[in-house]
Formats: sequence, structure tokens, C-alpha cells
Amino acid sequence: MAKRRPHRTGSIFQRGGIWWIQFHVNGARQRESSYSSEKTEAERLLKRRLADAAVGKIKEFVPSSTTVGQLVQLVVEDYQLTRKRSLGDLRARAEKNIIPRIGPLPVANFRDRAVRTYIVERRESGASDATIQRELAIIRRGFHLGLRNDPPLVERIPIFPKLDLDNARQGFIEHAQYLKLKLRNALPDHLKAIFVVGYHLGMRLGELRKLRWEQVEFESGQIRLSASQTKGKRARTLPIFGEMKEWLMFQLDKRNEKWPELPWVFNWNLKPIGAHLKGWSKACEAADLPGLHFHDLRRSAVRNLERAGVPRRVAMEITGHRTEAIYRRYDIVNPADLSRAGEKLSEYMKEQVAAAKKAANRARPEKTQ
Repeated sequence: MAKRRPHRTGSIFQRGGIWWIQFHVNGARQRESSYSSEKTEAERLLKRRLADAAVGKIKEFVPSSTTVGQLVQLVVEDYQLTRKRSLGDLRARAEKNIIPRIGPLPVANFRDRAVRTYIVERRESGASDATIQRELAIIRRGFHLGLRNDPPLVERIPIFPKLDLDNARQGFIEHAQYLKLKLRNALPDHLKAIFVVGYHLGMRLGELRKLRWEQVEFESGQIRLSASQTKGKRARTLPIFGEMKEWLMFQLDKRNEKWPELPWVFNWNLKPIGAHLKGWSKACEAADLPGLHFHDLRRSAVRNLERAGVPRRVAMEITGHRTEAIYRRYDIVNPADLSRAGEKLSEYMKEQVAAAKKAANRARPEKTQ
């Protein structure tokens, strides 16, 4: 007969091959999975939880009728409090997909299997894995906020699997394609200058849309972005080079002639240029670049910076990348790069063979007469 555990030291039990722990906080029973088939893992987890409960780190879980929709609302309120720029996107995803499907579901019923069921149903409805992953992130955030609530609104956080995504775009425009001017000439006048600046600097469209004339310094040849304009919330100073000055002056002359009080560098109908970029897709098709996104110019700029030998730290400061891992995703290797690499390797090997033959000839003893 198994030895009975001492009073108030909790218990462990097995369910479906996985070990669980059970203990009490202020008379309320707490259960938690160790997510392991090893009994020793459950023992260690139970010891940690008992230690946390002894010093008041674990609060009593109060069962309630909380729904998944209410947890999602906590996320919306958190975004409002922290002034997240993606609040609109969050609301759209919640109201269109999450709330109609699982909003009324009690959190007690949204367990690991329910997560998997949600993934399957969303796939069957035609949603991509990238879309599903973003929706799961919202739900998971809601559970975390619910667990932090006083008193807690959830007992535990379900397992949210990470889907295997392969959604990195590969689009870019080669410098030779840029020099042909087909795309620039096909663009409507209000998009020509923003295209040139976007190609040279790889700035995000959101940063370009907010750019004002007082931030463009022609004498110093610099553009100064404030922290509030950038995704990383860090101020940046960018160089004006290449054709940028010519096209920025074109914009300035047009503005001074027609709307001298207009503050925005890139505008449409006296307003900041819209995110839709009316006329972009049609121009790309006319230039034999169908499907090219404006954001692909960012990838093109990274390629140019790398090939120009600009130090990576400086290049990341220009493009606004916070991590090198993300920056490297934008440096796409194309077939032409591989061909040039093959040619260089072939030339290198020929030089090595020639050097080896030369060294062998030097080492060969002279013939005696």
C-alpha cells in the first residue's frame, strides 16, 4: 500500500499518462498539470507551489462565470491603457472572428482540446495559420490578464501550440529594375517621391505618412524621425542621398506653389497620404512587377545596404530594425547573388590550382647536366 502523504502537503495523481498536482489555498482546491509523464517533475512542481502558497504568492481562485469574450475585453482595455497602435487591428480580429465563435464560452470549458478545435475550425473556414496564430495570441493574453486579476478569473492557462509558419515574404526590387524607371514612371504623381524615398531608406509606410517638412533638413542632408513616429518608439536620423533630394525638392516646390501651409511631405487631397496607396497595384502591373508591396522596398533597401558594405549597426539604425535576427530576414539571397558567388568560388579555386602548380615547380630539383 502506497504511503499516505502528510496533511497539508498536497497530492499528485496521474491522468492520461500526465502527472497532476493538487493542493489547497485558504480551503480552495487548486489543480495544475505538470505537463510531464515523469512523477519526479510533479513532485518538484508541488514543492514550488506549496512554497509559493506559504508566502502568499498564490491567491485563491474564485470560480466564476467568466467567458472567453470577457477575457478578450481585458486585452482591449489593456491596449487602450498602454496606447498600443494595433488597437484597431485587435478589435477587428476580436469582433469578426474570436467573439462570434467562442466569446460566450466559459473559460472553464476552454481547455487544451478546445484550443485545438478552434485551430481546426478556423482552418476549415479558410483562415491562414498566420491569422490563427494572431488570434490565439489575443486569447492567450486574455488568460494571462485573467490570471493576474484580483481575484483571479481563471484557474489555469491552456496550452496554446505554436503553429509552424512560413509566411516571410520574398519580394523585392533589384537596383537594375529601379534604374529602368518603369515603375516610377508608371506611378501617379503623388506616389513618385514616396517611392523614391522608400526605396533608398527602407522606411516603413507608417513613418513616411507622418513625415512633416520641419523634419527634412536639406542643408545637413538629414531626415529626423521622432520617437512617436517609429514602430520601435526610438528617434532616428536618416541620410538624404541619391535621388532623394531631387524628389523631395519636387514635393516641396509643388507644396509651396499650391498649399504653402501643408505640413506633410507626402499628401493626397490635402491630407496625409493614405495607407492604401491608390494607384500602386496598377503601376506595379504596368511595370511587370505584379504583386509587389510597398513594404518590399524595405527589403530592397536592406539588400542595397548589405551589398554597399554599410556596417550592419548603421544599416539597422537607418531601417529601424531592433534585432539582427529580423534584419537578416530582409536580406534575401536571389539567384543572381548565388551565380556571382559561384563565379567567385570558381575563380578562387582556379587561383589556388595555379598557385599550387607554381609552388610545385619551385620545389622541383633542377636537372643535372
